[in-house]
Amino acid sequence: MKHQSDDWLGNFRQWVPGKAFLSTHPWLKPIAHRVLDAQLWRAQHETLARGVAVGLFWAFAIPVGQVLVAAAHCVWWRANIPVAALMTMVTNPLTIGFWLWLAYQLGAALLGEPVQPDVSLSALPAQWIASYLWPIVIGMGVFAAASSAIGYVLVKLTWRMKTVYKRMRRRAPAEMTR
Repeated sequence: MKHQSDDWLGNFRQWVPGKAFLSTHPWLKPIAHRVLDAQLWRAQHETLARGVAVGLFWAFAIPVGQVLVAAAHCVWWRANIPVAALMTMVTNPLTIGFWLWLAYQLGAALLGEPVQPDVSLSALPAQWIASYLWPIVIGMGVFAAASSAIGYVLVKLTWRMKTVYKRMRRRAPAEMTR
C-alpha cells in the first residue's frame, strides 16, 4: 500500500519537467549541462533549504518570471530547482492582492507615511504609482529577505528534528531488549 506522501510526491513529479525535456529544449541546450546537474534535483537538506530560500526570495522580489529567475539562481547557488519553483507560487495571481496590500501596510509603516484609507481608482496611473509604489517596494523587499531567511532556517530545523526523531525511534527497540 502506498503512503499518502508517496502519492503527493508522485503527483508533484508529473508536473515538474523531466531531464529529457530540459536537455532537448531549444532555449536550454546551451546551459543544459548546468541545469541537469543531479545535485540541483536531489532532495538533500542543504539543497532543499537553499531552494526554499531562493524561491521565497524571488516570489516577493519580482512580480513576473519568478520561476525562471529562481531556477537560474538555483544553478548559481546549487539549490533544489523544483522546490524553488514551488515556493515561488506563494505569490500567485490569487494571493498577490493580499501580499501587495500587506506590503503596502508594512512599507508605509517603515517609511513613516500615513496609510491611505482607500484606493482611488479614478486617480491617474502616475498618481497611483507615486502614492503607493515605494511603500509596496519596501514592504515586498522586507518580505523577500525575511521569508527567505525564515524558510531556510525552518527547513534546516525541520530536517534536524526529523533526523533526531528517526535516531530515537531506532534506538528505542534496542534499549527495550536490554
